Amino acid sequence: MSEGLNASGDSRSEENFPGQALPEGDVHDWYRRGMDLLGRGSPAAAAQVLQRASTAEPTSRSVREALARAQFGAARYAEAADNFRVIVEASPSDDYAHFGLGLALARTGDHAAAAEYLALAAAMRPDVAHYTEALRSVRATLRARENPEGSPRNDQGDGR
Repeated sequence: MSEGLNASGDSRSEENFPGQALPEGDVHDWYRRGMDLLGRGSPAAAAQVLQRASTAEPTSRSVREALARAQFGAARYAEAADNFRVIVEASPSDDYAHFGLGLALARTGDHAAAAEYLALAAAMRPDVAHYTEALRSVRATLRARENPEGSPRNDQGDGR
């Protein structure tokens, strides 16, 4: 790969955006462009632009959340979980980050961990119906996996 300035005037390589022109502008422009792409139903394209913004401003919570949402929408669940986890660690009272992390973990198949984060989100905001619905769904999946093939459950403990 050649050194020096690329077509957009950026001295950094295009290795994070192979075959694509680097976005013009600054971090705020990239964030706005990413949000626009996300809103228009192009999460994969949004994730590319927002990844650049996140690399430039790694401590920006809003950029990281937007990136995680775009990654989730692009079915990049493990990456979305990683970014939601960074937000949760930095701001443990962020209910939406717990919710996003829980959903992303559920999509990766880690339903037990997902239930923990979804339970926290639902406890923080019991008024948000989609938090409790996501928690119910993950818990139902866990119960179904504990009780395979529809065998009857015996909650009595009496051997029946």
